[in-house]
Amino acid sequence: MPKTVLYDYWRSSAAYRVRIALNLLGLPYRAVAVDLTQGEQAEPDNLARNPQGLVPTLEIDGIRLTQSLAILEYLDETRSAGWLPQDPAARATVRAMAYAVAIDTHPVCNLRVARHAVSLGATMEGWMQHFIDLGLQGLEGLLQQHPEGRFCYGDTVTLADICLVPQVYNARRWGVDLTPTPRLAGIADALEFSPAFRAAHPDRVKPAG
Repeated sequence: MPKTVLYDYWRSSAAYRVRIALNLLGLPYRAVAVDLTQGEQAEPDNLARNPQGLVPTLEIDGIRLTQSLAILEYLDETRSAGWLPQDPAARATVRAMAYAVAIDTHPVCNLRVARHAVSLGATMEGWMQHFIDLGLQGLEGLLQQHPEGRFCYGDTVTLADICLVPQVYNARRWGVDLTPTPRLAGIADALEFSPAFRAAHPDRVKPAG
């Protein structure tokens, strides 16, 4: 049985990023479901692993890691994945693209935030559509500044691509029109054919039944 354990929820964008990363590296892992819709993230076992009451949590190399971007950078640094360019300026650009998703867009659309917004009178669909569209249009602008290459930055997968694909999945799930963001939509479409990305897709890992 793999020593690497991923505490996961199948529709979590953050967990989806980590599944992609583990697949890209060919690292076998055991997935343990934490059902966010049932509140399992707030149960004592999960809080002991992740005091923020979130997913993912990754147990690897005898340590326990939380926060998807921190996990991705750890994997990049310890496995020489090449998800961040060597050049400092290029590295900052890739991080900016990744952060546009993982720091500026995704947290506002986190289930606990969206549910609170609904309790104050917003609709779930309207909330998601507004903030995902806003975030993706900003990311599209960043991508248009670097139009060369097949992916977000050049011709190799970077941290930005690993963050992009789950966010596009969410956009499509909530009915966001991707017509105004053709570059990012095209990149996501191309990456979804990659075995590592395809195997991490929520439809491939969702519980049976």
